[in-house]
Amino acid sequence: MDDISAITREEVRKYAGSGRGMNVILFPVLDDERQTYTVTAVDFPIRKDDSMIVVLARIASDQVVIEEDATDKPLVDALIQRGIPRDRIVLAYRGEPIPDAERFALPS
Repeated sequence: MDDISAITREEVRKYAGSGRGMNVILFPVLDDERQTYTVTAVDFPIRKDDSMIVVLARIASDQVVIEEDATDKPLVDALIQRGIPRDRIVLAYRGEPIPDAERFALPS
C-alpha cells in the first residue's frame, strides 16, 4: 500500500472513532484491494432511518477521490494536514471531475 492509500485509510478510519456515536453505530469498511475506504452509520439501538455513508474516499489515478463527506470536519482538511497536496484530492461530492469517469460511463 502506498503512502496516499495508507494515509487515506488511516484518516477515514478515524471517523468511526470508538464505533458508537449518538444513537448510531459507526462501521469502518476498509477495502485495501480496491483502495476504497468508508464509514457508515446505522441507527442504534432502534432503527428509525436508513443507514448513511458518513465518509467515502477511494484512490484513482494516484489521486484521492472523496465521493461523500457528511462530517463537520472535512476529510480534505485532514488529508492536507497529513501532507497530501490539494491538487491530488478530488471533491467529487462537490462536483469536481473524477479522474476515472469513463469507468462509470453507461454503455451506449
